[in-house]
Amino acid sequence: MMKRFGCVAAAILMILISSVGGRTGYAQEEPREIKQVAIVIDDFGNNMTGTAEMFDLPVHITAAVMPFMPTTKQDAEQAHKKGHDVIVHMPMEPNQGKKEWLGPGAITTSMDDAEIRKRVEEAIRDVPHAIGMNNHMGSKITADERAMRIVLSVVKENNMFFLDSRTTYKTVVPKIAAELGVPLLSNHVFLDDVYTMQHISAQIGVLKKLLESNVECVAIGHVGAPGKKTAAVLKDAIPRLKERVSFVKLSEMVVASAEKDIVPNPGRDR
Repeated sequence: MMKRFGCVAAAILMILISSVGGRTGYAQEEPREIKQVAIVIDDFGNNMTGTAEMFDLPVHITAAVMPFMPTTKQDAEQAHKKGHDVIVHMPMEPNQGKKEWLGPGAITTSMDDAEIRKRVEEAIRDVPHAIGMNNHMGSKITADERAMRIVLSVVKENNMFFLDSRTTYKTVVPKIAAELGVPLLSNHVFLDDVYTMQHISAQIGVLKKLLESNVECVAIGHVGAPGKKTAAVLKDAIPRLKERVSFVKLSEMVVASAEKDIVPNPGRDR
């Protein structure tokens, strides 16, 4: 009888210990899902302010380099040497904005199919080490099925991926990329669409919020007018963010495109 009582008591004790352990943290925790962030920096290629600071950030970035510019090849080579991804920052016609903002080699909706194809092919050849492409401005082009079908066809022929910068909510890029089988990523947040430290810091907060409901996020910043400010905010924020997320290059995040990948438009019509 005493032996049976001892066994029952031991069983009860084990249940109590297990229960207490679960409440006090002794129970084994389930592994946390690793979140990924890809930082893309646009507008390299014209010896822009903040170039050196961006290349020296303590994580790998993706350098979006404009073609046919004074430091296109220099910036692409330096980015590649430092282990960053390089993509073509393809100038595309916007709904609003000045034509001179586009830079050389831009594509517009008034061009015929052959001219669009020619310009995209030339841009790819002009940017060393490019493995992908995103749009510079382009709110009009990325909403045009004819133009984007040509652009994405050339991207596919060169075994590249495309990053939709999401400069318009009317984008047709996810639809066409899915049709053609082009690997697609989409921008989630512009870090410096307003050129102040306060705004850029606030956008880091937006990024953190997005990571609560997304396994991966793409954030776009720029060299040029906001370059040094954006680099400074990122340099300060990255060590804290690294406690929660893994910073990756776009090439590590590429997945097959699908219509369900459409995300809310993060920026103004550009």
